[in-house]
Amino acid sequence: MVPEERLEQISQRFQYLEAAMADAAGGDIAALAKEYSDLKPVVEQIDSWRALCADLAEAEAMLADPDMRELAEEELPGLRARLPEAEHALQLALLPRDEADSRAAVLEIRPGTGGDEAALFAGDLLRMYQRYAEGRGWRWEVIELQETELGGVKEAVVRIDGENVFARLKYESGVHRVQRVPATESGGRIHTSAATVAVLPEAQDVDIRIDPNDLRIDTMRSSGAGGQHVNTTDSAVRITHLPTGIVVTSSEKSQHRNREIALQVLRTRLYDMERQKAHDARSEARKSQVGSGDRSERIRTYNFPQGRMTDHRINLTLYKLDQVMQGDLDEVIDALTADDQARMLAEMGQ
Repeated sequence: MVPEERLEQISQRFQYLEAAMADAAGGDIAALAKEYSDLKPVVEQIDSWRALCADLAEAEAMLADPDMRELAEEELPGLRARLPEAEHALQLALLPRDEADSRAAVLEIRPGTGGDEAALFAGDLLRMYQRYAEGRGWRWEVIELQETELGGVKEAVVRIDGENVFARLKYESGVHRVQRVPATESGGRIHTSAATVAVLPEAQDVDIRIDPNDLRIDTMRSSGAGGQHVNTTDSAVRITHLPTGIVVTSSEKSQHRNREIALQVLRTRLYDMERQKAHDARSEARKSQVGSGDRSERIRTYNFPQGRMTDHRINLTLYKLDQVMQGDLDEVIDALTADDQARMLAEMGQ
């Protein structure tokens, strides 16, 4: 179990933050409030575990009192049964947090191998994530969307804002494979195609400083695939980050807004590069981890003839593909999160 000294340090830090917030002002309050908010659920678990341990000790002491022994014998089995669950909840609360978990995310989807069918599948994934976001009450903002004449997606970049967006979506990065009979297939043959998904935590101004001299900014005319999806504007902006070669575009109607959006996406991609470098340096076994973020890794297969979705990282197969494509992703995301937590708990125990 976790040493009592560490638990006491956390509790004392929480009490200090509570007192400091009453005296702080301006920007100091924001920083203190953030740490306070992060520590609060941890301290609640500590208090809950300590209260249970105190009740257990009191009940065990009552065994020595003939008048209280019968009552103690009734209470002890329930208290002892609750202890492992309380200890596990406390251990989970104490796991190191990814400071990006609470941030908004930028979702990027692009077709891989498979031509038109890959682009159609990329569109299906985009709609799947949109339904999931709407179901959780998140804000969905399309930054860039290039569509094909058949209604597929050449590229989609979306900002998603809400509670714990990155924490929930970060395991979605990788290659998603689909097996199905395309609408354009007259012979009824099953085709395999793929799309790549990247989920990046949104950068904040303090994370990345961009030198204006490192940017080339072009204004251009952008047009979509036609029909109801046409996207035509004279104010589209393309920003190229010269040191890295990263290119970002935004096609809103306002040129000023486009520049603002594109710069934010650029910051996010640069921030993601820094996070990946730091992660690589910390972990040689990164590729074996659920949250590796390796976008060349095939993570999931969607088999339409069999109605199943398989996540290859945790060998999870669900025969509810229709519901999954409608945005019912909680079961697989919960399983990926639990697997990652189990790995971290094992590392803590080493």
